Amino acid sequence: MATPVTGPSVITRRGVLAAAAGTLLLGACGRDGERENVVTRPTPGHELVVGATLELTGPGAALGVLQQRALDISVAALNEKGVAVGNQRRSVRVEVLDNRSDPRLAARQATELGRRDDVHALLGATLAETSMSVIGVAQKLRLPFVSLAFGDSIAVPLAQRAFIYKVTPDAGDVARRLAQLMSAEGLRRVVLLAEDGLHGDSGVRAMRGALRTAEVGLARTVRLPTGKDGVARAAERAVAAGADGVVVWATAPNSGAAARALRAAGHDGELFFDAGAVADDTLDAPNLPAVEGSYAVHPSSLGGSTIANNSSAAGRAYRDLVSAYIRTHGAYRGFAPYASDALLLISTAARMADSVDRGRLRAYLQNQVTDGMAGMYSFTPIRHSGMDRHSLGVYRVDGGAWNRLS
Repeated sequence: MATPVTGPSVITRRGVLAAAAGTLLLGACGRDGERENVVTRPTPGHELVVGATLELTGPGAALGVLQQRALDISVAALNEKGVAVGNQRRSVRVEVLDNRSDPRLAARQATELGRRDDVHALLGATLAETSMSVIGVAQKLRLPFVSLAFGDSIAVPLAQRAFIYKVTPDAGDVARRLAQLMSAEGLRRVVLLAEDGLHGDSGVRAMRGALRTAEVGLARTVRLPTGKDGVARAAERAVAAGADGVVVWATAPNSGAAARALRAAGHDGELFFDAGAVADDTLDAPNLPAVEGSYAVHPSSLGGSTIANNSSAAGRAYRDLVSAYIRTHGAYRGFAPYASDALLLISTAARMADSVDRGRLRAYLQNQVTDGMAGMYSFTPIRHSGMDRHSLGVYRVDGGAWNRLS
């Protein structure tokens, strides 16, 4: 059971859903009214402040830098009008710190941010280990923290995760889609090459059960070192099993390095990736020959997604993000803008709560259904890992780009 919140921050789910309905109605009919009696610019001196600890250098930079870029664009978009919180429009300020892919530094940064009265929530950490180091701090300081990392243990056990939320998909949902794909492709035996650490641990547990259900044999499980040393040896062990395909359960850049090592070791069969592999690095020139034709299960923000073609607010936001990203950085590879969605969830919670109080933000985060840019999120008091499984799709690398198959 989640840690109880006492006093004015206690919110019922019925009250939250009623507030959400009211917010949606205001959003639908308030545009004309804004010109008459609502301030359309942020109120000077009033901010929604979010601390962000990201891997801008070190091994996690392949994911962290991408999230910073999307976050910068989303902050600018929000601040065109600000976030309506009660009778004010607050500007959004995100203070981004580089944790250098170091869990201890991430914990220190979270402590420094959390002890400040003007910081209302925290997001970040694309690596499971850095996210895990932040969790204890966020819980102790009662600071809502939205993690961008892969790893099921980030959001459970709930008794120790009352203020913690995760926007990445659950390992079990990804594993089921991968196993179903392998079965449909006629594979009989596969090898699982899973990186060391919490993300790999989640993948091992999830894939074993999913493969069993899909009646696909698991020939061998090999753990992939997170550094360069030992990658070639791990790939050789995987190839020696003589399986039809290999599942690489690893975040970039480890996923690309594993693909190259597998091809060098003689694997000419199918390659499958979990969602953590989807980053610019995976399709860079050194990796592309190895990953061409490979498959990944990933949320709907990846290339070929229908989200870019719909007329919803999320569709418009996604198109704006892609356009701004291309103008600023030259190309958009379709990585999931998890940081943008984390900021959306926090700002939506503030709007629904009419407050930036940490306890009220936490209460409205855990009762939120939101259509984000990476996919649909549905958080409840008993589920803080909110990515909806129906937001996942199957993709294949064709011609150096991710193309959606289903």
